[in-house]
Amino acid sequence: MHSIDTRAREALQRHQAALLSYFTYRVENVEDAADLFSETALVAWRRRRTMPAIDEEAKRWLYGVARNTLFNHRRAGRRRNKLWETLRKELVRADTLAVAESANNLQFEVRAALDSLPSAQAELLKLIHWDGLTIADAAAVLELNASTARSRYSVAKAAIEAALSANAAITEHPRRRAAVNSAIEPTKTCGYYVKHDS
Repeated sequence: MHSIDTRAREALQRHQAALLSYFTYRVENVEDAADLFSETALVAWRRRRTMPAIDEEAKRWLYGVARNTLFNHRRAGRRRNKLWETLRKELVRADTLAVAESANNLQFEVRAALDSLPSAQAELLKLIHWDGLTIADAAAVLELNASTARSRYSVAKAAIEAALSANAAITEHPRRRAAVNSAIEPTKTCGYYVKHDS
């Protein structure tokens, strides 16, 4: 039988990349992401005796620690990234959008649409589409029951699709209109789940 220390060390090593990605998607720069992962690992190590023995449960537990670490980071008043909104406004003002840039520009619109959602709905979408969790795993991280999570997921996905489709700057071009219709399906581009034009 593995000791508590060995089990905790192996769990942190197994899920290191996923936890680092979790922070990378949610903070302004990779240095902050690395610091937050280190803080999460430290907290998890200090609390290793409460870490579940089953790996899937340990993964959910680690995401819970990461989520609390991120909450504390934001509450401490770290500067949040304002660049996304500025870039979104510039895109809206643009008269035309180059087809070659459509997938890249859509990333900013997806982020702006996510930011327009209630924080609980946005975080549910991020856990599923950015971090690759199942609805059940995301529900566990957010301390929801699975049926509530499924219902919130459906509402959130419909809301973000409506927000994207309502933006004339996106929908004016046929190929970008097609991209909007599948904007949050799981094809990963620079941390955002968007489908490339065929």
